[in-house]
Formats: sequence, C-alpha cells, structure tokens
Amino acid sequence: MDLSALLSCILHWVVMYLTITQVSCEKTHKPGRGRGSMWWGIAKVGEPNNISPISSGIMYVDPAIHTTLRRKQRRLVRDNPGVLGALVKGANLAISECQHQFRNRRWNCSTRNFLRGKNLFGKIVDRGCRETGFIYAITSAAVTHSIARACSEGSIESCTCDYSHQTRSPQANAQAGSVAGVRDWEWGGCSDNIGFGFKFSREFVDTGERGRNLREKMNLHNNEAGRAHVQAEMRQECKCHGMSGSCTVKTCWMRLANFRVIGDNLKDRFDGASRVMMSNSVRASGSANAVGGSNISPNAVGVSPNALSPNAASPNAYDEERRLNDEHVVKHHPNMPSPNSLPNQSGVSRNSVRGRQGRQGRKNNRYSFVLKPHNPDHKPPGTKDIVYLEPSPSFCEKNLRLGIQGTHGRQCNDTSIGVDGCDLMCCGRGYRTQEVVVVERCACTFHWCCEVKCKLCRTKKTIHTCL
Repeated sequence: MDLSALLSCILHWVVMYLTITQVSCEKTHKPGRGRGSMWWGIAKVGEPNNISPISSGIMYVDPAIHTTLRRKQRRLVRDNPGVLGALVKGANLAISECQHQFRNRRWNCSTRNFLRGKNLFGKIVDRGCRETGFIYAITSAAVTHSIARACSEGSIESCTCDYSHQTRSPQANAQAGSVAGVRDWEWGGCSDNIGFGFKFSREFVDTGERGRNLREKMNLHNNEAGRAHVQAEMRQECKCHGMSGSCTVKTCWMRLANFRVIGDNLKDRFDGASRVMMSNSVRASGSANAVGGSNISPNAVGVSPNALSPNAASPNAYDEERRLNDEHVVKHHPNMPSPNSLPNQSGVSRNSVRGRQGRQGRKNNRYSFVLKPHNPDHKPPGTKDIVYLEPSPSFCEKNLRLGIQGTHGRQCNDTSIGVDGCDLMCCGRGYRTQEVVVVERCACTFHWCCEVKCKLCRTKKTIHTCL
C-alpha cells in the first residue's frame, strides 16, 4: 500500500470517528439545555493556525472544530467559504463582551477549558436563569454582527456588500435653502450586509433549537432578541465629496454600530429580564417570520415581579419609559432591507445563504409561539427583551454541580453600594483590605521616528478582596 492510499485510509477512519462522536454527543445532550450551544466551543479551538489555508482552495480545519458543530452547521460552513473565520471572531467577541459587562458582578461570565462534549460556559447553562438568557442573546448578536461585517469586508465568498439601498432614491433635502427636487446625498459605498448576517445567524445559531419545549423556546427568543438589537442599531454614515473640501455631494451607506453599544443594550435588558411561561395560543401565520411590523409581537415577555438575580440591578435603575416604548416590535430603518426579504436558499445569489432548504415551512414554525409573563398582571412583552424561566442561584459559594466558582477572593469596591460593592459581592462574609505596590508605565513620550519611551512608576494601591 503506497503512502497516499495509507493517508486516505487514515483520514477516512478519522472522519468516521468524529461523525460517531458527534452523533453520540447529540444523543446524550441534556434535554433541558437545548441542543444549540455546543458551537460556542469554536472560540477556543478555532485559532488561526487551526483554520489556516494549506494551499489555494484547500483549508486545514482542526478536527476538534467538527466536534463542536452539528451536521447542519458543518454544512453551512462548507457551503459558505470564509464564514468559519467570522464565526470564530464572533464567538470570541461575545465572550469578551460578556466578561466586560459582568466584570463587577458575582457571576462574571467565566469560561472553562473547552473539552469535547462540555459546554464552554459551564453548567450554568443547564439552568434557565437570566444569565443563560444573556449568553444566548450575546452570542447570537455577535454572530450576526461578525457575519454582516465580514460580508462587507469581502471575507465570505457567498455574500457581498449590501447594495440594495442603491436601488432606492433618497428623499430630497427639505431643509431651508436647498434647491427643490435636488438631493444633496446619494446611496453608495459598501453597506454592512445585515440581511445576510441575520439570515445566517438564524440558520447557524438556532440549529438544534426546535422549540419543542419551553427551554428551547426561551433559547430561540433570546437568540432573536440578540439579532434584533444588532439590526436596530444600524446607522447611516456619509462621506463628503467636492472641490477644496466642500460637501457638494454626500455618499451614504448603512453601518453596524460598535459591538459595545449592543452589549450595553443587552446588559440593560438583562437587568430588566422577564420571567415567562408558555401560552396556549400561537402567532398569526403571517407574522411567524416577521421581524418588523406595526403590531406587538406575541413572542415577547413582560416584566416579572419575581426576585431579581444577584447579578441584576434594582428595577428602579431600569428606565421605565424606555422599557414601555421598546415593548413594540423592532421597526426597520426606512432604507434598511428586511432580513426576511433575502433570496430563497435554493437560489444562487451571492448574498443568499448556501445550504439545503428542506422543510422550510416546518422550520419556520419554531418561531410561531407565544411567551407570556409569569405574572399575568404584567403587560405583553417586546422582541428585544431577555427572558428566563427560573430564578438565578446566588453565586456566593462554590458549587461544582452548577459550575459556580463563588466570590471568595474576588476584588470589590468598598465605597460602592451597588452590586460591585463589598457588601453585596462578598455576600456579607466580609472582606480583606491590603496595600500593594504596582509598577506601571508613566510619563510616555513620542520620539521621532518612531518610538515611544516611558518611565516605570511605582504606586501604592489599596485593594479589597472577599473573604
């Protein structure tokens, strides 16, 4: 047997082993969690050297990546060359943003060393609490954001910039002094393809969430909420053209907001998250896939009076007027295409998600459900809210069964009365105060060309750590 035949045989057995392992993991998943969370591990195994190109047209993918993806997800990656890098970037973006938002909370969005068949965020995702809801929302939003941006950067072969705006005529400037019927700006440039990002996120992130039980419906709702925040934050950017810096004509395009803005918005929704329950009614068939509209979406939740999570701020800190206004469905920018107006999957457009279409009607039915507030006295909900099913644990003490690290040894702020204060962070156990010497760079100066020189300064800092 020659070397090429031997390598082919070995590759065949490796693929068979990975397939059997993946099927085994899918069959033994925990029924309460939902089956769409294993792909998060791609953030750890999808390092650049693990997806680097071997030669033109051939990409090396670490076998460990395949164990984190379901069959449909692997097919989407294969049919949309270049999308894997954007997915890895999106997963890491979600983790870093989550850890930034919760850096001063008892639960600080810690991750664990990724092992095959294990969840990246630990066992907390087995609970249908508000922390789990935030994880699903932020990861879905990050994938939508990363894919939409990668399309405009030309990183994905199956999508391009969103040129649909250029077929629309902007309204004439109605400001005083403008010539009637003459517009001072026009569509151009390269708009971020939010339509493709939204569609791909639904196809990829929601894989495995069939909506057959309340937990899977919670996951689907939070995934949709993350995508809705990305879409709602699309903004118009313009660039001036003209002689000597004049702005004779402006070219405008649609641009995604910085992901920190989306993370801040989702954090606000976490603080006002809603405990929900199932309803016996379903949505109207015409609105099952709608993201925008004039009516209140039934796939929403109200605010529950139940005790807040230890990670949640006081309800008084949540802007009541904003919450009431946002109960309505997300409305599109007049010049923003609906994500559901994308070409059919069976088409060959460069801006269509390449994959199989089978059972499209049945697949869309998983969004045709109603979640209502756990407390019937509260008003109907909005599509951008984060929902949860059960109260959160206290996160005070270490609990290996739930994967909770506890707050022993965590730093706190002794002057704060918020959740980052020593009283709340340390759960009443008290805290230790000590002075430490910190060496930092200071008095930095720029020297032409091209060097920055700094001094090393020693400063004393007082830190407080929980007992």
